[in-house]
Amino acid sequence: MNSIKRNLLHLAKRNTIYKISQKYLSSVEVQQRRSELFSLEQHRQKENVGRIEKIEIRYLGQPSDTTLIMNKGLSTPFNCAQHLGEMHCNRSALALIDSHTPWDMHRPLQDSCTLQLLNFMISDPQLVNRVFWRSCSFMLGAVLQGCFKDEAHLHLHSFPSPNVKTGSFVHDIFIKEPSWVPNRDELRTIAAEMRKLAAKNLKIERLDVNIDLALEMFKDNPFKNEQLPSISSTSSGTVTIYRVGDHVDISRGPMIGSTGLLGKCSITSVHRIASESDGALYRVQGVALPIGFHVNHFAYGILEDRSRKLNPARLPHEPYEDTFQNRIA
Repeated sequence: MNSIKRNLLHLAKRNTIYKISQKYLSSVEVQQRRSELFSLEQHRQKENVGRIEKIEIRYLGQPSDTTLIMNKGLSTPFNCAQHLGEMHCNRSALALIDSHTPWDMHRPLQDSCTLQLLNFMISDPQLVNRVFWRSCSFMLGAVLQGCFKDEAHLHLHSFPSPNVKTGSFVHDIFIKEPSWVPNRDELRTIAAEMRKLAAKNLKIERLDVNIDLALEMFKDNPFKNEQLPSISSTSSGTVTIYRVGDHVDISRGPMIGSTGLLGKCSITSVHRIASESDGALYRVQGVALPIGFHVNHFAYGILEDRSRKLNPARLPHEPYEDTFQNRIA
């Protein structure tokens, strides 16, 4: 807790630059502030590892099973992949610990275990596909954050648990405009930004933080502040957050290891799902394929058409029996 307070005091010194108490922060400044808090806490946790202990990681897979000696609390599945070869670094989307626990590629390993590196070509890709879908939603939030001017008063609301059967990944946003109907060019622009993010091949980082720090990170977003108390783990009082570039958001995860694993991508529709007194809540939907997957134009068009239909995923804290038809006046 003392370390968290030191991090917050460090940010307080930055108030002379941001002038948080004196003016409205721009979207870029909000993102930079969250990212800086993320970096400070990430550094604090690495320093707290203390004396480095060795753990035994038994890799199971091609070209052969191998035992690796790694650093507890520091080494990640990606570091293991680096020992195994470049192909594993480029293809691996997710790790599987002890044959049953999904694990982010850049999340430090805590104990000796078996390790499998999963890609999109495995015989049963269901788990990897769900992680890919979730990561697409996360990346869409990062892109949307940069597509709107500050005058739109954009707030990222949430993105639901991935459900490939719905045909679309989604991200819900609030903007001041109560009747936004984007045209095809605007949807293409958002998709183009998704592809640009993929081309940067940025790693997606995970961090578990104290609820107090999470509330400080997202104090500029009223929706996140409302959701955070129920999201935090009751046993540890922590919240899981992710970062790509300067974009930070809440998610239980796991995520794919890098934006470079995103291939063909389309943003296909936007649905108004709730009206507010000062704006509206919109559901932005899209469809994507992992890098290296190719389908013909006709088949991909079918996927796009399916993804345009309103995704029925619930909002946080929404009763299962509630429907969009009941909410939209």
